[in-house]
Amino acid sequence: MSATTAVEIAVDIADPAWQAAVPGLEELVVRAAQAALASAEVPNGPAELAVRLTGDAELQALNLQYRGKDKPTNVLSFTGDPEDAFPGEPVSLGDLALAYETVAREASEQGKSLADHLSHLIVHGTLHVLGYDHETEEEAAEMEALEVRILSGFGIADPYLPGPALEAGAGFLKEA
Repeated sequence: MSATTAVEIAVDIADPAWQAAVPGLEELVVRAAQAALASAEVPNGPAELAVRLTGDAELQALNLQYRGKDKPTNVLSFTGDPEDAFPGEPVSLGDLALAYETVAREASEQGKSLADHLSHLIVHGTLHVLGYDHETEEEAAEMEALEVRILSGFGIADPYLPGPALEAGAGFLKEA
């Protein structure tokens, strides 16, 4: 079974601003996550990924609780534990949470559509739950190249091309 058909993607829209701002929101989220899943190894058998579209307040609380940073962020990824699955039940690949206000602000600052920036962050977060990271320059180069390839399949420009936002340190590796 391919990665795109073996993984159930649950989308929880907790902040209605997402739905008002992004036409076809749930389909966009599923499509971006499936593209990332199809590009990497996923466990055999049924699996699931949960995506929560919420706001800055919730992301700030999660960021403080899990990362010790008392500020909102664009996306947080939480890797699932295959050992937690009951026999015969889907394996949880993990959870993603995204903050509407931060993602919308970044898209505006970077001159991108909200839909394109959201697609990028879904791909980015999904790759994190699959084990990709950007803690070193080598890891960042590998992960970013994969993101660029996946996004190009949707006609989305390279999000890492130099521009005002990246020059100001808004890249993932240089998070403030």
